[in-house]
Amino acid sequence: MLRRPLGNTGIEVSPLGLGTVKFGRNTAVDYPRPYEIPSDGCIADLLATAQHHGINLLDTAPAYGTSETRIGEAIEGRRDDWVVCTKAGETFDGTESHFDFSEDAILRSVEKSLVRLRTDTVDILLLHSDGRSVDLIESAGAFRALSRLRREAIVRAVGFSGKSAADAEGAMSRCDVLMCTINAGYRDEVGIARKAADLGAGVLVKKTLARGFQGDAETIAETACLDGVTSVVVGMIDANHLAANAAAIRRTCDPRTDLAPRSHTRASRSVRTTR
Repeated sequence: MLRRPLGNTGIEVSPLGLGTVKFGRNTAVDYPRPYEIPSDGCIADLLATAQHHGINLLDTAPAYGTSETRIGEAIEGRRDDWVVCTKAGETFDGTESHFDFSEDAILRSVEKSLVRLRTDTVDILLLHSDGRSVDLIESAGAFRALSRLRREAIVRAVGFSGKSAADAEGAMSRCDVLMCTINAGYRDEVGIARKAADLGAGVLVKKTLARGFQGDAETIAETACLDGVTSVVVGMIDANHLAANAAAIRRTCDPRTDLAPRSHTRASRSVRTTR
């Protein structure tokens, strides 16, 4: 699986990323079927399968229960093999989520993530929005914290994961990386992904299967090939599903050509994180 440039960040990622909420959380989640948290052995097999298929992007968050801790344990000693994306702003107490977008809260969150992930640097840090306006999140100090973390080289690239097209539209000029929602039933952010890429941002896509309620491997592949999309992040705990999704992307995106959509190569200017 060829790698794509993540906007202007200098990072390259596979067009399929491994979402890891199911590594550490199975309560207060909206999936069609219940699931068991995978064993350490299952996670090791899944990561080995991912590497076999050329996948290098792992997406996690403090709100994903023990996911960060389990990833840190699983990739210790092989950290350079992976591009790790985590988030800040949301925590989960086992029952419900809590949000704090103050500068101090974001900085403390990242300190804890670094410990759990057993690393000195996070490749991608996204604000984990609760749907309040981007201006309110900025006024709380969150984007200021992102700028500081990137300036101090604790984080390589910063960005935003929102709840709506308005969120994505409002945040894109502040981001190195924008995480959008695109699936069969929700297409409002397809154009936004293209615009963000034109601005030089890397574009990650979440909820491509609408949390498992619709779509299949072909849906994932078609989304990965949309203009402007860098990578589609899919939560998986079954190695067979992972292999099928990777195969679908290889079939749909010509492996003999550069997989980066044209809009990535058009982008030429840096993206700022504050206005």
